Amino acid sequence: MASQQYAHTVFIGAGSNIGDRTENLQQAIYRLEELPKSSVTRVSRVYHSEPLGPVEQQWFYNAVFEMHTEIAPETLLSCCRETEICMGRPAGHAPWEPRTIDLDILLYDDMTCELEHLIIPHPELSNRKFVLLPLLDLVNPLHPVSGRTMEELLETCPDRSIIECLDPVCLKIA
Repeated sequence: MASQQYAHTVFIGAGSNIGDRTENLQQAIYRLEELPKSSVTRVSRVYHSEPLGPVEQQWFYNAVFEMHTEIAPETLLSCCRETEICMGRPAGHAPWEPRTIDLDILLYDDMTCELEHLIIPHPELSNRKFVLLPLLDLVNPLHPVSGRTMEELLETCPDRSIIECLDPVCLKIA
C-alpha cells in the first residue's frame, strides 16, 4: 500500500550482521509493510559498518526505512520487537551481540517521548554514523530535542567507526 498516506512519518533504523544481511533487511521491509494502516515509503542506501562494542563479530549492513503509519509509538515498538523475534533474534538478547535484525524507532514525526522502554528520538541517534548517513539519504530533519539538523549532528558525531555505502545494493518496497 505504498501509495496510501497515513498520519505519522516514522524513520526506522535497521541493521543485520548474521546470515544474508541484505535479505534480512529486505524481509524486515516486507514485514513492516504487512502492518495495518502502514506503508514503507522510502528506503535509504545500504551501508556496511564496523560493529560497535566489546564483542568481536561480523560487520553490519544498515539502512533506514521511512514509514507512514497510524500505529502509535508503543505499539510500533512492539511490532518491531515481534519482527525481530520472528526473524530469529532472541527476545532476551544481550547488548552488543550479533543479530539477524535490529529495528529501532529513530524519529516519530517531531515527537519526543521518554518512557522506561521507549525513548524518541532514539537516544543514540546523534552518536551513530551508521544511522545518520542512511537517514540523510532520505531527509535532513531537525532533531526534536537539540534543534540541530541531522547533517549538523553528523558533523559533530563522536562515532569514528568505518562505514561504506554498498552501492549498487538496494532494497525494494513491496
